Amino acid sequence: MTDNTVSARDLVRSLPGILRRFPSIAKGYYYYSVKDDNKDLTLGTLIERNADKYPRRPAVLYDDVRINWQDFNAWANRFAHYFRSRGLVKGDAIAVFLENRPELLAVVAGAAKLGVACAMLNTSQKGRVLEHSINLIKPKLVVVGEELSDTFDQVRDQLEISGDEPFLFLADCNTLSGFGDAPDGYINLAANVSAYQGMNPQVPNPPTMGDTAVYLFTSGTTGLPKAAPGSHRKFVKAYGGFGLMSLSMQPEDVLYCTLPLYHGTALLVCWGSVIAGGSAIALRRKFSASAFWDDVRRYKATTFGYVGELCRYLLNQPATPQDRSHGLVKMIGNGLRPSIWKPFKDRFGINTVAELYASSEGNIGFSNFFNMDNTVGFSTAPYKLVRFHEGTRDPIRNSKGFMEEVKQGEPGLLIGEITKKWSFEGYTQKEATEKSILRDAFKRGDQWFNTGDVLREIGFRHLQFVDRMGDTFRWKGENVSTTEVENIIDGSGLVEEAIGYGVEIPNTNGKAGMVTLVPQQGKAAFDIQALFRYLNDNLPPYAIPVFIRVTDGIEKTGTFKYRKVDIQKMAYATQKAEDDVYVWLPKTQEYTLVTPELEKDINDGKIRF
Repeated sequence: MTDNTVSARDLVRSLPGILRRFPSIAKGYYYYSVKDDNKDLTLGTLIERNADKYPRRPAVLYDDVRINWQDFNAWANRFAHYFRSRGLVKGDAIAVFLENRPELLAVVAGAAKLGVACAMLNTSQKGRVLEHSINLIKPKLVVVGEELSDTFDQVRDQLEISGDEPFLFLADCNTLSGFGDAPDGYINLAANVSAYQGMNPQVPNPPTMGDTAVYLFTSGTTGLPKAAPGSHRKFVKAYGGFGLMSLSMQPEDVLYCTLPLYHGTALLVCWGSVIAGGSAIALRRKFSASAFWDDVRRYKATTFGYVGELCRYLLNQPATPQDRSHGLVKMIGNGLRPSIWKPFKDRFGINTVAELYASSEGNIGFSNFFNMDNTVGFSTAPYKLVRFHEGTRDPIRNSKGFMEEVKQGEPGLLIGEITKKWSFEGYTQKEATEKSILRDAFKRGDQWFNTGDVLREIGFRHLQFVDRMGDTFRWKGENVSTTEVENIIDGSGLVEEAIGYGVEIPNTNGKAGMVTLVPQQGKAAFDIQALFRYLNDNLPPYAIPVFIRVTDGIEKTGTFKYRKVDIQKMAYATQKAEDDVYVWLPKTQEYTLVTPELEKDINDGKIRF
């Protein structure tokens, strides 16, 4: 198979593996296809089932902590009983501000048993962005980890939360064996939870599959983060589609997860897959390339959750005789580039790459079910790839007002049809939901979800990811909204106008953030380091622009629109002598002027971002 085609021969080669997995595939398809939103098939009931079926099998591994399914379920139940004692009922929400550790999973599971949704706050957020995310949900309670309490304290007084004692504290320790001390203004959640027994809660109005289980935050084209509700159905689909159909997870499997649990890939896909197999999830706070394989061996991991950038970091590590000395045979995630797909599999001995395409808010997903190379796989959902305006997420309409599909092999904007079966859960903000819906695309009255992503078909309805279009790009595994960055910069008082976009850097995944700006007081008086300090205080690290171009004026069209595509193509090139270009180099806390020599080093891949 080449990088760009899937042939009949490739499909035939995959048949033995599919036949071996057939019992798991058949079972998975049942869960993936369940349609009844009123069914009592939820995150909580799936966990309770594992507690009954695999009580002594490990469920969560973290450092030296090992928690089996029976104990994990009991722990989640104690959280549920406490939340109910605080008056929470089905339809309420709590916000969760914790790094990757077992407490996060127990909180989410406990809340889910009541029908209470958890808003999974991005742990990189701070300041205005964090405040905005919490206030979008208006939670009844906020669970804050000690590791993030300083960041949270900076926004506490700006939050729209009513009621007594809404802030719950979890010490940065194993709270199953110790509670720590809660600072003033917080309730010690672990101490309070320990007072309750671990039996499954009986609630008068239990949650069903169609109810909201979590809120995941996405940066989109409208600026600050949007909250996308995720129903229990999404856990059930991940359980069936990824855990059983793609990975055939078993009780003996261990999935190593360093991806942040506030992301759908980690929380829904990875944890959902683990639950499907009665398997264990091994957590690490943050990814470490140097510690990765030692952890894999320590936890006896068979599977891991990835994004493409993570795989590139691992591939960039010096080769060692231990590269295949591990039990890792399968991986699930997204963003693995064709250029490193086969080298990664060959070097580390990986058999199965369950590459997927999905979004927190979307109604369509793809999975590499047949274990082909260089593809996100296929989808049973109705979708089309259509022609689009370059540099935007806007489809092209013909003289009759309808959209047109691209030819096979051509890049096209992916849109998913919105039907009763393939519903679009959207965002908490109605206007944001409406902006993502395309109407009258191919006939009057139809509705389609605009993914904003460009893919191409490479044969047998298998797609390959090409690019993220419009005002959102992906960097360090995170979606970055250029409008959000522009709005933050506008509030600095240092800049007259600014335009944000993503640019490619050789040997990296995704696009790095870049801003072209006109200073408020002119170039001579502009303090680039003051801007860096301001951005560092108000944006998560992944959203801080890697490059800044300082210019005297930004060219516009006759209708006063920025020539964004032209600016983006110029990237961080230094040939325009009247402009100053700056870069945020790795392991520094300032912007550095880009010289022709430095530009060459970046282009030659000598600097690893």
